[in-house]
Amino acid sequence: MTDSTASSEGWPRLLVAWYGVAVLTLAYTVSFIDRTILGLLIEPIKADLGLTDTQISLLHGLAFAVFYTVMGIPLSWIADHGSRRRLIAAGIAFWSVMTAACGLAQSYWQLFAARVGVGVGEAALTPAAYSLIADSVPPRHLGRALGVFSSGVYLGAGLAYLLGGAAVDWLGRLPPVVLPGVGELEPWQATFVLVGLPPVVLAALAATMHEPARKLKARPASGGSRADFGAFWRSTRAPLLAHIGGFTCLVLVFNAMNGWAPTLLIRIHGLSAGEAGMGLGAIIVVCGGGGIVAGGALMDRWRARGLADAPMRVGILSALGVAPFAAAAPLMPRADLVLAALAPFMFFSSLAFGAAAAGLQMIAPNRVRGRVSAVYLFVNNLIGIGLGSVGIALLTDYVFEDEMALGSSMAIGTGLPALIGAALLFGGLRPFREAVKRMSV
Repeated sequence: MTDSTASSEGWPRLLVAWYGVAVLTLAYTVSFIDRTILGLLIEPIKADLGLTDTQISLLHGLAFAVFYTVMGIPLSWIADHGSRRRLIAAGIAFWSVMTAACGLAQSYWQLFAARVGVGVGEAALTPAAYSLIADSVPPRHLGRALGVFSSGVYLGAGLAYLLGGAAVDWLGRLPPVVLPGVGELEPWQATFVLVGLPPVVLAALAATMHEPARKLKARPASGGSRADFGAFWRSTRAPLLAHIGGFTCLVLVFNAMNGWAPTLLIRIHGLSAGEAGMGLGAIIVVCGGGGIVAGGALMDRWRARGLADAPMRVGILSALGVAPFAAAAPLMPRADLVLAALAPFMFFSSLAFGAAAAGLQMIAPNRVRGRVSAVYLFVNNLIGIGLGSVGIALLTDYVFEDEMALGSSMAIGTGLPALIGAALLFGGLRPFREAVKRMSV
């Protein structure tokens, strides 16, 4: 499709649309750098603040996830009714400042509060981005566009480990960093400041995006916006529950593995932060980024062949592909074997997420799209982010009662949810097809 064809069909010019996708992907990448960098700093934070794995997991999971999910609901209302690009720009500025504030924390609860702030800021991005992309990109390109956007998860997580590991090693060799009015910073604190402040300028770039017209796909229900959402939920509950439940399991698998893999390599296999970051970062960027783009393209191809349940099929493929590597990777006897098993893990785990986002847009009319995305993200992130990392820590601290049993905890806490996710998505195939059919009437 050419720019002129897209414009004649009521869509923004493709160059304008893909510029917006590129800016949003960069923002999503930065957001994952800021939220993921903690995973590489677990051991020095534990040592300096005297924390347990469970306390660390709360910083990595619930401190971020609870407010990320709760704030997503009111912010999604703004995405449905106000300027999406301004909302995104404000969120970027706020979460960047709060990431830097993590580096100024002198206690567990100060660090906890700063992580809450990161979650609040990042809650502004995803529902608004989903809605903006769906109104910018023609349906035939939606899976690919959302796959590119969702690749920010893997680009950001990978760069967090690549750059963060190098930064920790580099800062550890320098004289202590001293900030006026704050004092001397530990290397882990300086890493947060170094990672957090530069992306503030990205907020200005986000403000240059085009704000597309909103496109309705179904007749509005009587009774206004609240009635619209209620009617949508009643008619689409079965496919939504299967979609949200299945893809949430896959988010849990990825976050649990991603959150603890650096510690596994450092604690169990003796790697430095730089070595662990280099190995994990390269795998996440190449295999994770490639997998999510491949998943979006695969969804578009299956959809073009008339498979209305294409997003769910991609999710099932992802879950069944990732399960054996999720169970095996943490139990490998050497670091190089762990990394080798994590390569296919990252590819299969990433297949699903572009398709998951596109699937919501396929069954939700525009007038409720932001809120549907927020509900999806509420469950997805509260369980997937909030409990994924915590579940591993609880198994280590209270079931095995041995921090050196981390590999066993990870194998159980990632392999089992992958199989549950596959079962939920399989059960939702028929209801999802029926929901897509209703949207086309």
